[in-house]
Amino acid sequence: MELAREAGLDLVEISPNAKPPVCKIMDFGKFKYEQQKKDSETRKKQKIIEVKEVKFRPNTDTNDYDVKMRNVFKFLENGDKVKVTLRFRGREMAHLNLGRKLLERVAVDVETHGKVDSMPKMEGRQMVMMVNPLRK
Repeated sequence: MELAREAGLDLVEISPNAKPPVCKIMDFGKFKYEQQKKDSETRKKQKIIEVKEVKFRPNTDTNDYDVKMRNVFKFLENGDKVKVTLRFRGREMAHLNLGRKLLERVAVDVETHGKVDSMPKMEGRQMVMMVNPLRK
């Protein structure tokens, strides 16, 4: 403590559980500031991956399908995951095969921009498929 006082710095305990405890003579305010700068720099470099959702219906027509697929491609190019949801209402539940065909068509069309993470699964009254963007 005497050496730290003479140097005009702080005596900082690095690892208190070690035998003997390890201490360091440093400017603690400067150390905290540099640590904060490093943390903010690493946060800047992180890319937060969002999950975007595109909803279809079993009887989605070709033009509507094209518009929704354009959105899927845009999301994948931005590096976001896409959740493709197919909603069934009423008697549409009797024609699950039509919905599966539509999602398989989406999977084939999306191969150039992304990779199907999970194949279509039924979750209640909706069929869900996840698509990940391709690595650049």
